[in-house]
Amino acid sequence: MLEADVVVVGGGPAGAAAAITLARARRDVVVVDRARFPRDKCCGDGLTAGALRHLEALGLRPETVRSWQQVDDVWVRSPSGRVACFPMPRGQGVFAAVAERADLDAALLDVARAAGAKVHDGHGLTDARLIDDHVELDVEGVGVVRAPYAVGADGMWSPLRKALGADEPGYLGEWHAFRQYFSGVGPQAAGLWVWFEPDFLPGYAWSFPLPGGRANVGFGIQRNSGIRVRDMKDLWPDLLARPHIKEVLGPDAVAEAPHRAWPIPARVDKAALSRGRALFVGDAAAATDPMTGEGIAQALLTGRLGAEAIVEAGPSDAARATSTYERSVRRELVADHHMSMLLGRALKHRKGARGAVRIAGATDWTRRNFARWLFEDYPRAILLTPRRWHRQMLTGPGAYAP
Repeated sequence: MLEADVVVVGGGPAGAAAAITLARARRDVVVVDRARFPRDKCCGDGLTAGALRHLEALGLRPETVRSWQQVDDVWVRSPSGRVACFPMPRGQGVFAAVAERADLDAALLDVARAAGAKVHDGHGLTDARLIDDHVELDVEGVGVVRAPYAVGADGMWSPLRKALGADEPGYLGEWHAFRQYFSGVGPQAAGLWVWFEPDFLPGYAWSFPLPGGRANVGFGIQRNSGIRVRDMKDLWPDLLARPHIKEVLGPDAVAEAPHRAWPIPARVDKAALSRGRALFVGDAAAATDPMTGEGIAQALLTGRLGAEAIVEAGPSDAARATSTYERSVRRELVADHHMSMLLGRALKHRKGARGAVRIAGATDWTRRNFARWLFEDYPRAILLTPRRWHRQMLTGPGAYAP
């Protein structure tokens, strides 16, 4: 039997963030994951300012991520065809970036190893039990792992959540996304593009730049939008053939197989965040932005909050750990979640999406601040949460600032 202070199930951003935070607090941490890293992960690969600040605080350096690409300009096309450029601040750090998840997740897990976490990748969870003052987990190739706490960072269909009887049968997520990598893209694809296609609203299509003339190209839909998930594969060639998208990708763009699709959970305000001595973080907590489908910043945040709650409570007070964690998630995420849901409703309609792009692109000031707001430099619901007001809340530097 292997014993530890905390077992983290899942080595993605949420699990790595929890492991780093715990290891730095001198807790004995074991991380288990069915996959062996590096491994591909279905994602748009975009990193918001919120995600970047967490990555910097956790100790990740951009130079350790092979496919890291800083983004300086965001281009948005409205349903009417109006195109606006939203520049990120120059010389003040990084406000948006793109990195393949295969590279990002492996590099972040290396930070966890360097902090002292014991990582068992390639060893999946098969069962788990809550027993009095600890959790027991059965792990392939490792055996029984025992600890006072477990952190479930193992995705939307969390095996830990299922083993502990906390899963939601039939739950399919609020969003579904589809992406494919392209090489040989044209010079316009060096920017980050978002297309609000009138037939996909409130969903959108994207092209996110990667080094070496590559891009992550895809689209996302809400499940209640009228488009069936099963039809996404058939819609893909039509989307790529649209003239404004072909123009950005360029005549020499070549699709790299295979294309991939994945569900996105976005209901952190309703999800069960704990079960006994287990805390759920990241996609296991459905902590994704309901307006954009972005989840890396939320995964990093919930991983850190879960770890901090465990450190604060100590090994014997599980009730305090779970209540502290749940209270922290409500404080940090739920107001922004509700604001994003309201804004998402406006984007369901062509007039709403068209008007948003027109207003955002009206002046230099609105263009600069829309880019920062869209990429979470300041929270969605900042006007409704005075505790987060500070002097530099609209003008502060990005991550990795000089």
